[in-house]
Amino acid sequence: MEFVRQRIEAAVLGITMPGQTIDYLHPPGDPGLFGPHSMAWQVHGDFTAMLAGGVSALMLQMLHPAALAGVWDHSNFRVDMLGRLRRTARFVAATTYASRQDAEHLIDHVRRIHASVSGTTPAGKPYAASDPHLLTWVHVAEVSSFLESFLVYRQPDFPLAAQNQYLDEIALVAERLGAQNVPRTVVDMRNYLEGMKGELVNDARTQETLRRVLTAPAPGPLAVPFVRLMMRAGIDLLPGFAQEMLGVRQLGPVRQAALRQSVRLAAKPLRWAVRNGTVHRAKRRVGVD
Repeated sequence: MEFVRQRIEAAVLGITMPGQTIDYLHPPGDPGLFGPHSMAWQVHGDFTAMLAGGVSALMLQMLHPAALAGVWDHSNFRVDMLGRLRRTARFVAATTYASRQDAEHLIDHVRRIHASVSGTTPAGKPYAASDPHLLTWVHVAEVSSFLESFLVYRQPDFPLAAQNQYLDEIALVAERLGAQNVPRTVVDMRNYLEGMKGELVNDARTQETLRRVLTAPAPGPLAVPFVRLMMRAGIDLLPGFAQEMLGVRQLGPVRQAALRQSVRLAAKPLRWAVRNGTVHRAKRRVGVD
């Protein structure tokens, strides 16, 4: 069983932590930006929920033409969808669980990258990755998806007060990147998403992104069913208006229940096997079981 556990763990860490350069074990006692008793540590601590939420976040973000143009023009995500998800996962993991110095260094690094990313959307509108309005959109698309996935797949009874605390905590990262007027409660987040509908579009680029998400290659043959399941789970987590815009059929109660139960079953061996992920290392750094 230990051999099986190690193989599963190696496969998971191979998806999330290849070429990892951040030392989550040092310096001892450093709580990072949030600390082990934060809601950020809790919400971001489950691999399966975060992967499904990451897929959902990517699709929600791409409905904004400026956000999509930024990655379309300045990255290789169309040929490396999992690479895009990995980079997002590494940033979220490091800003959540790494030492304060490492987290702040990474935020500064991303800010410098954003400063060089600009262009024009297919509609002729200029965009810049450093635009505070766009940064807020990208952030809200992410954290709303992570929170929804956590509620569906990890802790359905997560209290509203804890959800608000999570949003209040994690707004720090968005603001350090340059976002402004970041929603800090569930009500404000929902109102923000409602208010952003008029800026969202579903064009040829968006449909191409959707196609590539649903057909993203797995890192190995054995991971194919799991990756396909996670991609479908991510689409299922999207808000209803986003599913309508993308033209994906909302699942009926029976099919949605079957999909979500399949994800929960797939998550069990992963939760049993992974003992050396970023959250585990960070807990050892601060002396928390």
